Amino acid sequence: TFGAGVEAPWALYQSIEYIVRNRIPGDIVECGVWSGGSMLLAAHALLHFGDTSRRIYLYDTFAGMPKPEAIDARWDGVPALPTWEHHQRSGGRWCFGGTQDHVRSVVLSSGYPEDRFVFVAGMVADQLPATRPETNSLLRLDTDLYRSTYHELVHLYPLLPVGGILILDDYGAFQGARAATDQFIAEHKLPLFLSRIDGSVRLAVKTEVGR
Repeated sequence: TFGAGVEAPWALYQSIEYIVRNRIPGDIVECGVWSGGSMLLAAHALLHFGDTSRRIYLYDTFAGMPKPEAIDARWDGVPALPTWEHHQRSGGRWCFGGTQDHVRSVVLSSGYPEDRFVFVAGMVADQLPATRPETNSLLRLDTDLYRSTYHELVHLYPLLPVGGILILDDYGAFQGARAATDQFIAEHKLPLFLSRIDGSVRLAVKTEVGR
């Protein structure tokens, strides 16, 4: 299944427990936040495990998905561009989860300190590396497309310490996200094992310094 079960939220919850209990340093980062549900869960988990020291970075256009490229297709080869064009013609926005104000209200409902949330609005290509944490203990990528996923890996993966967690939400669902991940791993010869969480999500733990 693709995002229909409890496996992915449970893996995220366990990841938060892991970084807190093992004192993995760094903030929490998500690229592609939809309506804020994943970071709402992360904030609740941080509170549950008694850690309010970490910032939570939320990167999103807050205006829907940018235009896909030829490499961006669904897992079964169906191109993403026609879906994007359909929404454009109908006056809608593909994968629009909510405005920044809406997402802010969702995550703040957790009770996690408001000043710990960092909202970064716009295309990641425009926002990274200008706005990013010094270190991130957990990096969750959910922007579906090749170009954004690769850019996020280039600028945010190096900020993960040994023991930091990488979650790839779209690896099994979108060919572009998978191609970007495979390319980045191959280019840097990363010794990463991508563990299958569900049909779409993969998770890895960083194992080596400087990679």
